[in-house]
Amino acid sequence: MSEARGEGQDQSGNLSFVVGCVDEDHRGSEEGGRIKNEGEMRKGEEEDDDKDDDSPPERQIVVGICSMMKKSKSKPMTEIMERLCKFEYITVVIFPEEVILSQPVDKWPLCDCLVSFHSKGTNQRFPLDKAVEYAKLRNPLLINDLNMQYYIQDRREVYRILQEEGIDLPRYAVLTRDPDRPEECNLVEGEDHVEVNGELFPKPFVEKPVSAEDHNVYVYYPTSAGGGSQRLFRKIGSRSSVYSPESCVRKTGSYIYEEFMPTDGTDVKVYTVGPDYAHAEARKSPALDGKVERDSEGKEIRYPVMLSAMEKLVARKVCLAFKQTVCGFDLLRANGHSFVCDVNGFSFVKNSMKYYDDCAKVLGNMVMRELAPQFHIPWSIPLEAEDIPIVPTTSGTMMELRCVIAIIRHGDRTPKQKMKMEVRHPLFFALFEKYGGYKSGKLKLKKPKQLQEVLDIARLLLAELGQHTDCEIEEKKGKLEQLKTVLEMYGHFSGINRKVQLTYLPNGQPKASSEEEECPTEGPSLLLVLKWGGELTPAGRVQAEELGRAFRCMYPGGQGDYAGFPGCGLLRLHSTYRHDLKIYASDEGRVQMTAAAFAKGLLALEGELTPILVQMVKSANMNGMLDSDSESLTDCQQRVKVRLHEIMQKDQDFTEADYQKLAPTGSPSLVTSMKTIGNPVSTCDQVYALIQRLTSQIRRRLEDPKSADLQLYHSETLELMLQRWSKLERDFRNKSGRYDISKIPDIYDCVKYDTQHNATLDLEDTLELFRLSRALADIVIPQEYGINKAEKMDIAQAYCLPLMKKIQLDLQRTHEDEAVNKLHPLYSRGVMSPGRHVRTRLYFTSESHVHSLLSIFRYGGLLDEVKDQQWKQAMDYLSAVSELNYMTQIVIMLYEDNNKDPGSEERFHVELHFSPGVKGCEGEENVPLGFGFRPASAENQEKQTNQGSLEDLSQDETDRALSLSEPISIKRSPMIRNRKTGSMEVLSETLPTSSKGTSYRLFPSCSCQSPEIKQTGLELFSMPAVKRFSVSFARHPTNGFEGCSMVPSIYPLETLHNSLSLKQVDKFLNAVCEHSSDAHAKTMKALSALFDTSSQGYSQTHIHPPPPKALSSSETPVRSPECPLWYSSGPSSTVFSGRSSSPTSVNPDKNFSFSE
Repeated sequence: MSEARGEGQDQSGNLSFVVGCVDEDHRGSEEGGRIKNEGEMRKGEEEDDDKDDDSPPERQIVVGICSMMKKSKSKPMTEIMERLCKFEYITVVIFPEEVILSQPVDKWPLCDCLVSFHSKGTNQRFPLDKAVEYAKLRNPLLINDLNMQYYIQDRREVYRILQEEGIDLPRYAVLTRDPDRPEECNLVEGEDHVEVNGELFPKPFVEKPVSAEDHNVYVYYPTSAGGGSQRLFRKIGSRSSVYSPESCVRKTGSYIYEEFMPTDGTDVKVYTVGPDYAHAEARKSPALDGKVERDSEGKEIRYPVMLSAMEKLVARKVCLAFKQTVCGFDLLRANGHSFVCDVNGFSFVKNSMKYYDDCAKVLGNMVMRELAPQFHIPWSIPLEAEDIPIVPTTSGTMMELRCVIAIIRHGDRTPKQKMKMEVRHPLFFALFEKYGGYKSGKLKLKKPKQLQEVLDIARLLLAELGQHTDCEIEEKKGKLEQLKTVLEMYGHFSGINRKVQLTYLPNGQPKASSEEEECPTEGPSLLLVLKWGGELTPAGRVQAEELGRAFRCMYPGGQGDYAGFPGCGLLRLHSTYRHDLKIYASDEGRVQMTAAAFAKGLLALEGELTPILVQMVKSANMNGMLDSDSESLTDCQQRVKVRLHEIMQKDQDFTEADYQKLAPTGSPSLVTSMKTIGNPVSTCDQVYALIQRLTSQIRRRLEDPKSADLQLYHSETLELMLQRWSKLERDFRNKSGRYDISKIPDIYDCVKYDTQHNATLDLEDTLELFRLSRALADIVIPQEYGINKAEKMDIAQAYCLPLMKKIQLDLQRTHEDEAVNKLHPLYSRGVMSPGRHVRTRLYFTSESHVHSLLSIFRYGGLLDEVKDQQWKQAMDYLSAVSELNYMTQIVIMLYEDNNKDPGSEERFHVELHFSPGVKGCEGEENVPLGFGFRPASAENQEKQTNQGSLEDLSQDETDRALSLSEPISIKRSPMIRNRKTGSMEVLSETLPTSSKGTSYRLFPSCSCQSPEIKQTGLELFSMPAVKRFSVSFARHPTNGFEGCSMVPSIYPLETLHNSLSLKQVDKFLNAVCEHSSDAHAKTMKALSALFDTSSQGYSQTHIHPPPPKALSSSETPVRSPECPLWYSSGPSSTVFSGRSSSPTSVNPDKNFSFSE
């Protein structure tokens, strides 16, 4: 039967299904299982009368399709029924919709087997009651039980049945409202939670109408992520949901409230055909950005994925519990578990010829097995060869990218500000006790309700001070007013903007700080630290999103719709569910929003950041993995700060001894800054004078009527800007004339912000203030993390041990467990390497972790600079880098060479890359340049064969990675970085032939920089448009991105080393992590707490089961003996194992049991 034929039609264009009544006489009249219409049947009967009736016709089994016409004539139904009719003894009859709706059931066509299911028609519902009545009258074999379909229409019943069957589902509660008295219900709504029937659901949570026919499902987000809700609905065009700022739950109707499951933006839809067959497809979650991804034919993009053994068991349970042979249901994969969140009943896969074949085969065999014996039809289940998935592997001297790990600093932010005050009023102690501060002696208040309580206390105390000047309120009036002013900013609270920390001091503050000169009072007190500012700016969002786009280019491959475009290999990997992506962020709002914006660019998402943040970013304080408590410094840090302050308080030029004390590592960037400063106290005097000049200029502007309504960057006002600088002026020099060196980073932070974002004010001497404060900051900031190598390692380990251990496990676990969405090889058309799976782990954090991690790689003994020339050059380059700016990246890439022996040290290959982040405001000509991305080594410069060029990255060779020769010798991309043209930077694209030998070098012995190329206009935007996602400005990670107005571009990735073995790196990480038994025990405790209690900030925790043992590539999938033979072609019979093996050279620490 021709596949190109119209739905349900024969070659003459007539309907090929029997539509209408079929009586007993008709049942024997069809030939060879052909589906006939009524005209053909009458003609056939006349022909039969003319023949000699030597033998009675063989009895046909009639399969009746009783559903609304839209469903019975749909393409999937037509495709499957046409295949079903290829069974010699089966005939299919479609019940006409007008007969179903208007005729009594005794007038309906006769059938032996009934396929009937409830659905909505164009104007009318399917009459399920009549179908039940028909089944009682005729007693056909039911493919899908009819009575159970009543339950499927009510989500409460669905959840009850799932619970009774022991099937995992999200924690939920049912809120039933009386329509006449909707206000009488057991619902208590808080700002960031609801309480239903006494059960608490913190945001994010899901609100589902109890009627399964109502698709208006809402997801509510916490205020810390931006609040609001995502409103899901039945697909309309290219949208399946919209974001709404409304945060309050619906007040009429009955709903199920359930915890939100973090699925990394993916839903899995499972389709059963009987208890032993399940087909699964993954699609982008409708709650992510609401945009439906469609292919060139307008169909929603879905990709078949593998089900784990446990998930196959769930599919079997769902099929049997609801008595629905053909049944669709939704799976959520979260925290290493799979949860059923919806059962849809009768549902077919769309646009999968393999599924159509399998479904018809399973249903046909099922009908014949049940009915052939009673009709005395000779039939037996046919034997078929087992379908064994053949997975193409890379060949030749190709390496396969297996893992990308990146540690990234957050984007551009507003200046961080802090105010400390000692408080003793009973109201503060009551607040401290109310939120459990005495348990740990510390309390962090970020929620709007909590901040409101602090503001209420401040207002009350100020009111009392106003009435009674001699009252016993010890809190200083000025500080209370500042507390009130900051908390009242913006007119609303958001946990991302401000926070208050309270620390219990049993004997009061030990000594006055630079801010508080008066003697402390005896008795216990609380140290109140108010922090504000430090939020991600619009520029920071753009930086993160563009870096996400540029990051795609590190992933090779791309074909089909993606062919020929840069960075499309990653999009294709992700869209075909061969990309195992996890994004982690610290609990700082700016870090979380950076992660969400990066994910938006990386995966070409649309819309608001809040839904992306909640679904894609794993957050919360992970016991120090990405967060650090700056208030609790280590002993080593305290000692370092004291020494640093002593050296910086000398009122004389730096001596040779000072150079030895302050820069024992001989770092060129430190030495240069010390030479710029000369006398540190004199330089601080200059900085202080410049700040005074700046504040007086701002005051004059405020007095000018023209400046009254002047709006600065990011909605700041001149008053707020003056407050910012006046506070620094007060805090930088105390009453005794000594300078508080700890304020230098804040001063540099502020002047950098104003130089970049508020340059239109044209304030005098800001560039000189920037130059001097930068020189001071270039000493103070890096040296706060240790002055000599031993101190740097000690402090770095205190910050980074949990993160280092996690990176080690990420590298070890390049094999995937079954909780990952795996592309199914049998169903993946147009995907040449379905077995390929790339693991990406992104860690977004703050400056402290980036400094510390870099210190560990630099000073931890990874390689010997004397023996390894590439490492020496990398260390010299890092020493010349003065600042780890916003969007600094440390990137680790793991490759596998499938041609090497699995046990060989050469099998797995690690590369280490680095970028110092956003480009600064000035001094561009002095910026150190590295050696490019995956650069050529000196001995291989002559024999380069254009192996790693841009063209290779976007070519479509079976999704393979980069060519390999020993050692890896890959030259710079043919995109040349130009210096500034006007006020923004541009890229120029040259022919590949012109790039021979061009590479940026740091030292005179290396080849020269390529000449500048004059450029007019931006050529970046001349690249062709691509469906479904936008192309980055950058075509390769070596180019960063340029050309975005008012947003500084980001330095390209530079390779620190490109020929490390996994064994080397693992040995190094082990040594670092086990440097001290005390530190190791602390790490173990932290990691254990992290993954045993809370690996997800926004979700409840679930115990991770041990991953099932995967088959090795040499093992053959074996069919279970109790499975029927037709089972062989179904997805659930196939155990798939990619050919890429796991690293065998490492010894995983048995104390760790991560599932991430």
